[in-house]
Order: sequence, then structure tokens, then C-alpha cells
Amino acid sequence: MTKTGAKKSEFRPNDYVVYPAHGVGRILRIEEQEVAGMKLELFVITFEKDKMTLRVPTAKANSVGMRSLSSPDIVEQALKTLKGRARVKRAMWSRRAQEYEQKINSGDLISIAEVVRDLHRAEDQPEQSYSERQLYEAALERLTRELAAVERIDEDAAAMRVDQMLVARAA
Repeated sequence: MTKTGAKKSEFRPNDYVVYPAHGVGRILRIEEQEVAGMKLELFVITFEKDKMTLRVPTAKANSVGMRSLSSPDIVEQALKTLKGRARVKRAMWSRRAQEYEQKINSGDLISIAEVVRDLHRAEDQPEQSYSERQLYEAALERLTRELAAVERIDEDAAAMRVDQMLVARAA
């Protein structure tokens, strides 16, 4: 029983957490449910923007990659990553798209920032394809939401900070 006790202390109700496949959510409560005759302790996580609620067994939180928000230094590193030069491999788009998708779903803020950097298009650059745009927007949204949660600012302010970094790179 100590194993679930250890997990329980790591995340508490009202904590913001990052769930790799969905981004930033907030723990509403910890509840017990009976599933297939077994009692399970679950984190109830809400993703308000997506109008979604997720129940994650407390014992599985770490193994599914759920984590606390990034530290301010990780956020700074991610923002610095945006200023770097885009590193676009010469591989086929399907292979690159798969790699971008994996980075986005890894939940790792710096990897997500790399996707934003690599897929960002300045005003004077050619249009993105539909699939590039989808991946870019997914990565941008994850980055912006975590930045907003870590710095306790609204998402619009976070989006402006990200945009300033991307524009600074172009200049």
C-alpha cells in the first residue's frame, strides 16, 4: 500500500499536471471507484479548454508519464530553443511527421518547443501543408498552455511571449 501512498503525496487536488497525450490539466480530486470488483484510487483530471475529464489510476500516474509542470528553468530553456535555427531533416514528410507527433506526445516541453521552432513559418515563407499546420498548432498549444500555467499568466500573454521569441529569431 505504500506504493500508492507515495504517488498520492506527489500530486494533490488543484495541482496542475502534464499528461503527455493531452497537455496541461488540473487535478480536481482523488476518488475511489470499484472497477471489475477491485477498488481503484483515481486522479480526476480536468482539461477545461478541451471540455474533457480524465481518470488516471494513482498507481499508474508515473508509468503513463504524468508529471508536474516544468520548472521555470525548463521553461526558459524551451523558450531559448524557439530562438534557435530550425532543424528540418531531409527525410520524407511522413517520417518527420511521425517524429514530430512523438515529440508532442512525449510531454517533454523542450521537445515540444523544437517542433514549434522547426514548423514555424514567418510571414514571408511559403504556406504550410494542412498536416504541418495541424502539428504546429498542437505543439504551439501545448507549449503555450504549460508556459501560462508555470508563469501564472493567461494563455494570450503566454502566446505573445512565444510569438516574440519566434519573431526575435527571424530578425
